[in-house]
Parts: sequence; structure tokens; C-alpha cells
Amino acid sequence: MIAFARKLFGLVRTISSTTQLLSPPSSCIIFCFTTQVLFRPFTASRRPDIDSLDGNYDRDSSLSKIVQEQQWHHPRVKNLFDSALAPPLASKLLMEFRQHPKLALAFFDWAKLQVGFHHTTESYCILVHILFYHRMYAAAHNLIKELISTARMWPVPDVFYLLWSNRNVCLAGFGVFDAFFSVLLEFDMLEEASECFSIMKRYRVFPKVRSCNALLHRLSKVGKGDMARETFRDMLSAGISPSVFTYNVMIDVLCKEADLESAIRLFAQMKSRGLTPDVVTYNTLIHGHGKLGMLDEAKAIYAEMKREGCNPDVITYNALINGLCKFGKLPDAFHFLRKIKESGMRPNVITYSTFIDSFCKEGMMHAALKFFFDMRGAGLSANEVTYTCLIDALCKRGDFAEALKMVKEMLKVGIEFNIVTYTALLDGLFGHGRIKEAEKALDLMLEAGVSPNLQMYTALVRGYFKANKIEKVRGCLKEMNEKKVEPDMVLYGTIIWGLCNTGKVEEAKLLMLEVKEIGLPVNCVMYTAVMDACFKAGDYTSALTLMEEMQNFSIAPTVVTYSLLINGLCKSGLIQEALNYFNQMTTIGLPPNVYVYTAMIDGLCKSNSIESARKLFDEMQLKGFIPDTPALTALIDGNLKHGCFDEAFELRDRILDDAVELDLYAYTTLMWGLLKFDKIQEARTLFDEMIVKGIRPDEVVFGILEGKYYALGKVEEAVELKDDLVSRGWTTILKKVALLVCCNFSLLWRKGSLEHTSLSPGGQLLLGNQHPSSDMDLLYCLILCTYGFLFCIGMGPRPHDSRNWKPGQNLLSLDACNLSSSLVVLKGNLGVVLSIRYITDGHYMAISEPADFGHVSNAHKGCED
Repeated sequence: MIAFARKLFGLVRTISSTTQLLSPPSSCIIFCFTTQVLFRPFTASRRPDIDSLDGNYDRDSSLSKIVQEQQWHHPRVKNLFDSALAPPLASKLLMEFRQHPKLALAFFDWAKLQVGFHHTTESYCILVHILFYHRMYAAAHNLIKELISTARMWPVPDVFYLLWSNRNVCLAGFGVFDAFFSVLLEFDMLEEASECFSIMKRYRVFPKVRSCNALLHRLSKVGKGDMARETFRDMLSAGISPSVFTYNVMIDVLCKEADLESAIRLFAQMKSRGLTPDVVTYNTLIHGHGKLGMLDEAKAIYAEMKREGCNPDVITYNALINGLCKFGKLPDAFHFLRKIKESGMRPNVITYSTFIDSFCKEGMMHAALKFFFDMRGAGLSANEVTYTCLIDALCKRGDFAEALKMVKEMLKVGIEFNIVTYTALLDGLFGHGRIKEAEKALDLMLEAGVSPNLQMYTALVRGYFKANKIEKVRGCLKEMNEKKVEPDMVLYGTIIWGLCNTGKVEEAKLLMLEVKEIGLPVNCVMYTAVMDACFKAGDYTSALTLMEEMQNFSIAPTVVTYSLLINGLCKSGLIQEALNYFNQMTTIGLPPNVYVYTAMIDGLCKSNSIESARKLFDEMQLKGFIPDTPALTALIDGNLKHGCFDEAFELRDRILDDAVELDLYAYTTLMWGLLKFDKIQEARTLFDEMIVKGIRPDEVVFGILEGKYYALGKVEEAVELKDDLVSRGWTTILKKVALLVCCNFSLLWRKGSLEHTSLSPGGQLLLGNQHPSSDMDLLYCLILCTYGFLFCIGMGPRPHDSRNWKPGQNLLSLDACNLSSSLVVLKGNLGVVLSIRYITDGHYMAISEPADFGHVSNAHKGCED
């Protein structure tokens, strides 16, 4: 064993003496080498004969000759590979063959096929140098790949040091180190390549510009901008001259990080070095500015590009079109679409898809579908982005028939759904309450092997909240937790919004606290959602507290926040507080938008501050805002309340002149104002106009019109109005009016006018009694009789002189489900009924009057027992 050790370390000294290192120390290499020899896994069929090996060492030349003749089955060769010292001897033989690269490679390849034998890392390094010196670059490249693959458990610096320590096997050459660096990039070992670059810089052996560019490009693709910038700085400090490609990659990195100032500085540096920017350079800068809305700067770069004689391509125009479409500049986008055609180029799929996406987001589905068919007519095939945009838009507008057609077409042409497509489909289905279809689509997605991502879970949570399926929401969140999917601010915001929408305001507040505790910033959207919920719950104090908290934490409220806040305060009757916040917007430099003005005008009108509302309306116009229908309707409502008919109808005419159609709420407001002053004919004209324009009346507008007919004793007109609705098939409106009147009766009962109502045990007969206290009470009483929903004491229209109106002596029992006739008339000398009660089975009822008068009647026969 002592002889074995002596031979081993003697051999190490022999090899190491021929490869003296500058750095790292030779002891490090000896350690690496001996470790490789001692611990590299190999087997020997028998125990080595040390004495016979001694003889082999003395006759290396004869062994070399045998290998040169490729006598692979010679006993000497067999004995060599049965030996524990075979790996270092193989390295020694490779050294002898350094002038015969093909023979060295043949021996290397034959040796590694021997059972139980493995080359040392040093053998790889020796052969790489031999092959590279003799310009067998492809073989050297493949051998480096094999080396890195087999030595992955070794740190890359150690492998590099071995390669460096054997650099004098042949005449010194440094191209092999660039090849080693390039192979690291091929294996996507980016961090190892960066480390290798640092070592090479220390030894003043640098990779070629092409290899540096490859590293920068790969770092950019995987989003490692910091490493890319560091590598670029190392290149410059090492004196490596960057190329146009280098600058293009780095400008792209900076644009992706929205660091446009640095990108422009690099652009200037590039030109100062005498490099000419190419079309890729300009395209990158145009896209970078366009996506951030810096459209003038993007156009300026395009103009410079043309001045410098660099011809734009389709990608240039697509970058411009994308930025313009993204920020609502469709006319300008069409200008550059024409430029594409004028330049003799053809729009590509990206061009069409960009316009289609923009049309979809603007709700211009006809234009989107036209571009879609134009694209196919031009011989272009839509991709998954195109289809997803259309499916998403169709689902959001509830046009699921067309959306499913797109889905079938997409699958027919062989385009598989991606996670974005599934998310769009599920979001649309959930948004329109089609829960079963959404869950079926989810099952299909899972069957296709597509796993939900964070965006998908967000869509599911939002959809289940809309459907009020709280348990499903909890299930999604539990599944996310099990799959280690971390929620982001969007998902937290969605959960807070969902809790607020389902009335769980306190839970939403607690979640906001939890978000703060885990170190995530609570944003304006979350605060706004909770404030909205507080206002809806009538808790304006908590809403104002949240607003103060936002400002204390330096969270800037948006115009949406102020719009919601001002609207909520106005609806709560806190007009002065609303005005204070309205004025605060101007102070902090946040101009009010149309919605803020509308909320403030509506609040002022409802508080009888019509003059202030008019001034605000005029201010709104002076600032260039075009009043929308709600703003005009609010002012119309205010004028009508003050009897200013001329001003109200002037505003109505203005709406029509501006080609803005009146909506249902606007018509209701106008009719209510007219009817308040008994202008029933003008109100009926508006009612008919509304129907002609395709606006279906609801129970409110119908109820106030018919109620006024009865109030004025125009029974025939009231019946005619009801018959008109029945002939149009709008009987549901009649039922809703009955329910609305019942609600009004409940309100009157709380005020003391309606004393009692009763529902039969079967849920069909609904009775009530009413003690008139005002004209409006009598009006409700008469409407109620018309629909056969309750009973009324004293059938028939109310005379104009309500003071002489007397209740009748019959009590009607009417069917809430059948509006045509009464079930039974309870005859008797009835006065004002104070209370009605059914017995358990609903067969009899007890009716009480003042002065202790009482009746017990058969509810089915109509007779008094």
C-alpha cells in the first residue's frame, strides 16, 4: 500500500510540475485532482498487481504505440483498465497524444465505454485543449457539454480552474474559455455563467462580445435585469466593446423596467461610440414609450428614425398602434394603419389583434368582428390572443351564443385554450350569473390538465361572490393555500370587495388589518370598496373615518374615491360635508370628473339648493365637461320640484339636441314633475313617447301615471292604460305595481294610517284595513282595489271633494295571484275596520270595529256567522 501511495503522489507531482498555476494555488489543484482520483466512482475486476503496473509505467512508450495502432484488445490495454490507476494513466496517455487530436479523441471515446471506467475531469480538460488547438471546434464544443453535464455536482469555478491549470497542454490559447462560457449559456446556467465571467475578468481572459451578448439576452428574457446591468458594466470596465446588439438588449431591459431616462442615455451613448442604431433599437424605444402613454415621445422617436434613413417595419407601426390604442387614440392608430399599407407592407396578426382588443375594450363589437373577418380575408390566421379578446368581450356583454361559436371555431382550427382564455370565459359566465355553465367550463379546464393560476382563482372568487356562494369562495381560498398559491393585492382587493357586496363590512375591515399585519400595503381600491359598503349600510361616520385614515397613511384617494364619498354624503343629506370634499379635490390638484359633478348637482337639487346646482352645472360646462344624462336628469328633477317647467323642458330639449337619448329614469323624473302639478296629458304624451322609443316602463312610472288618473277621477283612462299594458304582454308590471303598493301600505301602517293587514294560512288571501288620513292614502287605497291585491272599504273612485267621501259597507277578500276578480265579498254593516284575524285553518276570520263592534265571517262563503 505504501508503494501504491508513493506511485500515486509521485505521478501527481509529475503532472502538477508541468502545469504550474498562476492562480489558484497549486495545492488547490492537487486537492481537486486527488479527490477526483480517489473518489470518482469506478470498479476493478481484480485487485491491481502493483509490481506489474510498475513495469507498465516504465514501458509507457510501448503502451502508447499499442494505442496508436488502436489495438484495443491487447492484454496491456486490458490490464490498464483493470487497474485502479487507469484514470490518471489515461490522462497521461492523452498528454502524449496532444499532437494527434483524432487519436486522442478515439482513445477517449473508447475508454469511456469500458465497464466501470470514468474519465477524470482533468482528462476532459486536457482533451478539450488538444481539440481546440487543432481547430476541431465542434468536437471540443461537444466535449465541453459532456464535461459540464457529467460534472454538475462540481462547482463551476472548480471546473474552470482545472481547465485553466491545463491551458499549457498545447500552446496557450484562450478561445477554449469562451467556448466553456458559451456552453454554460446553452444549459441556461446563467448564474454560473455570470460567476465564470467574473473569474475570467480576474484572469484577464474575456469571452467574445457575441458570448457576452448571449448572456445579456438570456438574462433579459428571464427578467434578471439587475444581473444584466452588472454584466454590462463589467463588459465596459473590462474594455469589451459593445455592439449594436449589446445596446439593443440593454435598452430593451431598461424599457421593460420603465426606466426610460436610462434607456435614452444609453441610446445617446451608443451613438457617441459611433454605432448606428438599427430598426430594433428604434422599435424598442417606441414600444417602451408607447406602453407608458408617452405617445408624443414615441412619435418623436419615429420621426428621428425616418430622418436617419432607418426604414420602419411592421413591428415599428405595431408598437405605435399598440400605444395609441391602449390610451384611446384610435384615430391616430388608424393613421399609422394607413401608413403600413402606403409603405407597401401588410398588417400582420398582431396589427389586427391590437385593433380587435381595443374595439372590444371600448364595447365596439361590430368593429372588432369586422376586423376579425378582414384579417381572415387577408389570409391571416387568428391566434389565441385574438380569440381570447373576442370571447372575453362577448362574455362580458352577455352574448354567450356568439362566445361559444368563437370557442368552437378556436378548437376547430386547432388552437388550444390557455389559462387566459379559460379565465375570460369563466369571468364572463360568473359575471352574468351563469354559475352552472361556469363550473362546467372549470371542470373541462381541469380535465384538459390546465391548473388554475392566481388570475384564475381571482376570477373564481369574484364570480362566487357575485353569486353569493360564500362557501365556494372559502373552498377556493383553502385550495389556494393547499397548493401554496400566494394571494396578491388584486385577490385581496377582490375578497374585500366581495365581503362588502355581501354586507360583511366588519369582516372586510378585519381583512384589511390582516393585510397590513403581513406587510402588504392596503391600497386605495380596498379603502374605496369598504367606504362604499359603509355608505350603503347607512354608516357614513365609518366611511368618513376611513377617508381620514387614508389621508393619515398618505394613501392618495382617486377621483373614484371622491365620487363615491361625495355621492354617499349627498344621499345621507350631508350636503355641506360633500361640498367640503368637493372643494378639497381642487385644492389637492385632483380635478372632479363628470360623475363627481353629477353627484354634487343631484345632492344640491334634492336639498332644494337649486341655484347652487345651476351654478355648478354651468361651471361643469365651462371646464369642458359634457353633461351626461344623469347630470341633466338631476337638474331637471330639481327644476320640476320648484315648478320651473320651462327650465326643466329646456334641459330635456338640450339632451335631445345633443343626440343623447333619455333613459327610463329621465322619463320617470319628467312625468313625476308633471303629475305633481296635475299635468296628466303632458305626462301621458311622455309615456307614449317612451314606449315608441323602445323604453319599457317599469312599475314606478306606470304606477304614478295610473294613480294620478284615479286621483283625478279618470277611471276610464286608468282602465285603458292597464288594458294597454296587458295587450302588450306586460302583466308582470301590474304584479310589481301591486307589490309596490303593498310596500307603500306598509309604510303608511308604520305612520299610523294603515292599521292592519292579514295573510291567509294558505298564503293566497291577503286582507287589510285602512283608515284614510290624507289624499295620498285614499289614492293608494283605490289603486290597491284596482289590482285585487288587498281589499278596500268603499269601492269606486274618490270624489274630487275628499272630505265628503265615506267608506262603504262591504269588505272584499281578493286573490293576490288572480287579478281579475274578488274571491268573496264579505257583506255586512261594516264601518272602519280596525283589525282582521284568520283562525288557524283560514276558514273563518274575525273583524273588529271601534266601540267594541265585531264580526265573525266565513272566509269562503262571504256570510257573517
